[in-house]
Amino acid sequence: MINMRKYRNELKFIIKTSDAEILKHHLSLFMNVDVNSKNSDNTYLIRSLYFDDMDSTAYYEKLDGVEFRKKYRIRIYNNDDNFIRLECKHKHDNKTSKDQMLIDKDICSKIIEGKLDDLEITGDDLLSKFIIECKLKKFRPSIIVDYKRLAYTYPVSDVRITFDSNIKSGLYNYNLFDESATTYSVIDDNELVLEVKFNEFLPEAIAIILTTVPTVRKAFSKFAECRSIK
Repeated sequence: MINMRKYRNELKFIIKTSDAEILKHHLSLFMNVDVNSKNSDNTYLIRSLYFDDMDSTAYYEKLDGVEFRKKYRIRIYNNDDNFIRLECKHKHDNKTSKDQMLIDKDICSKIIEGKLDDLEITGDDLLSKFIIECKLKKFRPSIIVDYKRLAYTYPVSDVRITFDSNIKSGLYNYNLFDESATTYSVIDDNELVLEVKFNEFLPEAIAIILTTVPTVRKAFSKFAECRSIK
């Protein structure tokens, strides 16, 4: 039984870039481009630094398909260090839930450098919970994941459809702000990851459009894929 946390449905597919272009065209006829899209092609860059313990528990729980699991990450967009978000993503089968809060670069740097004693635990917010878990479970930076995202939104059932391309793994470099960090691709150039997220139900019109192009349903985890090439 799912706990009282509010979860969203999350479906993932692998799709050819040529088919993705057709799907994007159909979706754009009645879905809105994400307001966060700042680039001329309506995409934005995402970089996430994931954390794991000494035993790589988050990684192996994903590989083993553990029913309830979670992982922490710090995320920035378009290499902007003025907007940094600490997130904890909870997963239950095909359903997800996310806690998040903004942190500044100084706090982020201290977390990455392991200077947790320099950070104050102020209460029950996400940062305080993360610091406590870092100390108890000895979390440390695990992998940087880079990719480009195009996102469409639809208000009914809060539908969000994303196309993620150029997914790359940043090996051994945990500096979230190093734009010159060496990265390695983890997906074929002619493929994208399609993610479909929604609340209670997927509107019929969108469901029909999604069946118009070939896709392969796959539990694709960027975190796990990027870790797997190490």
